[in-house]
Amino acid sequence: MKKTVVGFSSLTNDLQEKLKTHFNLLLLNPKAGNLEAQFQDIMPQADGMIGAGRKLDQSILQYAHKLKVISSISVGFDNYDVDYLNQCGILLTNTPDVLTETTADLAFALLMAAARRVTELDQWAKQGNWQRTVQPAQYGVDVYGKTLGIVGLGNIGTAMARRGRFGFNMNVLYYSQHAKPELEQQLGAQRCSLDELLQQSDFVSVHVALSEHTHHLIGRKQLAQMKKSAILINVARGQVIDEQALIDALNQQQILGAGLDVYAKEPLQTSPLFALPNVVTLPHIGSATIETRQAMNNLAFENLSNALNGIRPTYMVNPSVWPTL
Repeated sequence: MKKTVVGFSSLTNDLQEKLKTHFNLLLLNPKAGNLEAQFQDIMPQADGMIGAGRKLDQSILQYAHKLKVISSISVGFDNYDVDYLNQCGILLTNTPDVLTETTADLAFALLMAAARRVTELDQWAKQGNWQRTVQPAQYGVDVYGKTLGIVGLGNIGTAMARRGRFGFNMNVLYYSQHAKPELEQQLGAQRCSLDELLQQSDFVSVHVALSEHTHHLIGRKQLAQMKKSAILINVARGQVIDEQALIDALNQQQILGAGLDVYAKEPLQTSPLFALPNVVTLPHIGSATIETRQAMNNLAFENLSNALNGIRPTYMVNPSVWPTL
């Protein structure tokens, strides 16, 4: 008898068909309304869950009487109450590694776009303002040879540092809880305090997971330490930066600009950020390429299938619960 899997977010047709081949697939229907009632009705049947982008906590999972695994199609897991999952013996898996290079590509694209004012001057030209040779008012700043500060030298942070070091001959500083001597040697990177990194970097790129320790890691005090010519990049989680403090810093020209793919609240439909010419704003597309999203779907399916068939998944957020499954 097939085990029952609940898709708790929008899933591609290919992934749905793959799931239907191996499991009894149940899908939420947001258009039908009353998601709480749908969860209450559907969760007691669930052996597994798969999806991303929806907060899953005790209010939903209390109805899951036989749930074994949640397979998240993401790297981050701040939408999940991991402590509650541990109490219930529910495994959480995720999809790291397969989106490392794609997300680093986007982070560096944001850096370049903010430095050379790509989106701002694109609009400026389209509005008919290009009537003579550009003046200093339209100048950007160089990237090559500058100092790149990486906040969080994990997989994506390392990939970002590699692009800066070997592609643009940048001096790399990094802030991390643990020293990375091998990476220091490979990248010529120097570990320093967050204060030192902010004070010395021309570009600060944020790559830490969201936790109680990293919430508003970059706030008013930290923004005030940055160079007036510095640019801040965030492809991690919006809440790592105090968004209002950043808006104020940009308005007051405490820093030169920012490139953002993540925000305190998503989706973001209105924001003072959208009115600022020195900010590049993208709709959380760090992993949004055809190839990478397919790889994430495949890995999420593999994690789910392995867990439900008694095979230890490769990527587990809370591996301590595995022996109890």
